[in-house]
Amino acid sequence: MRITLKNLQNKLPIHSGKIKKLILKVLKGEKVKESGWINICFVDNPQIKKFNAKFLKTKGSTDVLAFNLSDKKEKNIILADIMISAQAALNQARNFKTTPDYELSLYVVHGILHILGFNDHTREQIKLMRKKESQYVY
Repeated sequence: MRITLKNLQNKLPIHSGKIKKLILKVLKGEKVKESGWINICFVDNPQIKKFNAKFLKTKGSTDVLAFNLSDKKEKNIILADIMISAQAALNQARNFKTTPDYELSLYVVHGILHILGFNDHTREQIKLMRKKESQYVY
């Protein structure tokens, strides 16, 4: 699996090695043996807000956008782009009295779980997503 991280913001330092280990931990924990690539881009709120409006037709900022670009016919290949707002991680760390690194790790795991098919639309899906997130981020 090729993992590429791109930092397009200056609000929060990005620890590439730690993030790549976390991604591999999630993939291993979810028994994913696929090959392919995962690109993660760290941005600020104005950047993610533009993408949220363009691709999801939603106004406002968000913390994570995950795009699974895999061909449904190719079951063993993951192709994914994930966008994460580092600025949201800073804000949420203050709100929840956690650290920005914790919040950023949570967003990485959240994005990977979305790519793997987990959703958070219903109460049950949210419950499962939170359980999975806490399994990988502590």
